[in-house]
Amino acid sequence: MSGNRTFTMIKPEAVAAGHSGKIIDMIIANGFRIVALKYTRLSTAEAGTFYEVHKERPFYGELVDYMASGPIMAAILEKDNAVEDFRRLIGATDPAQAEEGTIRKRFAESKAKNAVHGSDSDANALIEGHFFFSSREQY
Repeated sequence: MSGNRTFTMIKPEAVAAGHSGKIIDMIIANGFRIVALKYTRLSTAEAGTFYEVHKERPFYGELVDYMASGPIMAAILEKDNAVEDFRRLIGATDPAQAEEGTIRKRFAESKAKNAVHGSDSDANALIEGHFFFSSREQY
């Protein structure tokens, strides 16, 4: 189903602030179907593996620590043109630059604590979804 699925995580600060339900409501209201959903917490090692693509970047250590700092909600979403449509729904990484009506404009605290992760390609959506969910957990 290439092009029809994407992956997201509601990040620790958004979960802690009680925004998970509102974010999920926005996702559903924008035509996405939830294929898999999990409330979990990443260990430091798991966060490091998930974000390994950024290992050489200066923010990697902080990102790993932050993503392991509290529970997250992971989800696989389905919709035509899923990756591109979801990236549009979440908005710019920096909430100050995000458009009105986007998830990050509404719920992000900062560029670093930006409420949600969204896959940047069909290939990464598949990899990221399989990181969290077995095929048995996807409906």
